[in-house]
Amino acid sequence: MPKPMFAAAFAALISAAGPAAAVGSIADVQVVDRTTGQTLPMYRHQGRWWVAGTPGNRYAVALANRSGARVLTVISVDGINAVSGETAGWDQAGYVLERGQFSQITGWRKSTSRVAAFEFTALPDSYAARTGRPDHVGVIGVAIFREKPKPVEPLSVAPPAPTRSNESAADTGPAAPATRSESASGEARALAKEERLGTGHGRSETSRVTYTDFERARPTPDEIVTIHYDSHANLVAMGVIPSPRPQPNPFPGSQLGFVPDPPR
Repeated sequence: MPKPMFAAAFAALISAAGPAAAVGSIADVQVVDRTTGQTLPMYRHQGRWWVAGTPGNRYAVALANRSGARVLTVISVDGINAVSGETAGWDQAGYVLERGQFSQITGWRKSTSRVAAFEFTALPDSYAARTGRPDHVGVIGVAIFREKPKPVEPLSVAPPAPTRSNESAADTGPAAPATRSESASGEARALAKEERLGTGHGRSETSRVTYTDFERARPTPDEIVTIHYDSHANLVAMGVIPSPRPQPNPFPGSQLGFVPDPPR
């Protein structure tokens, strides 16, 4: 059965000015804290990209298509497809972005008009853990596919005009226009430390999409963007975020001033 692909909702479009913290080349990928409106800074540590989430805050995966054509983005959160709820695989449903389109994916898709918001939560309360799949909590993945080019129709040559003899004034009408034969073979038609963070199944929100066709140029992704996440305290404990060093004091046992007030 064909997997549905969705055209990202115009209501989800974001600013065309992409922050420098984005990851990716075919498409820029960011994580936006929707509670604060902040684009979360990304930290590079031991070959991985990390963002620090705040428990209880809603977030979005922000996408910007930088290529010159449509692309398909298959979104995985905690190892689960954000559209279908399946254990994530490359060949599943995703969002189709038009050339130059910017969009925010704000939650687990429940229908063509609703999502359950992505929100940072304790690992046991994550959607993955609650559905018995906690092994890949803490990672966001975007598999990006280019579209298979449409076949180019060869130019047709018109037949020579009929000759008119002196003895016959027979005239023929114009030749019928050539018909185009296109095969619609689209692949889809449609549709620490603190406790580790996961992504919860949050409140229901409006998010409208439509079905569209998309045929991948090849079966494997042209690019995969991977972003890991955890709490700020855990990332500091892991060494992902540098811990601020206190300034040394040459006389730590001495304090200038006068007699302080007694405790209340």
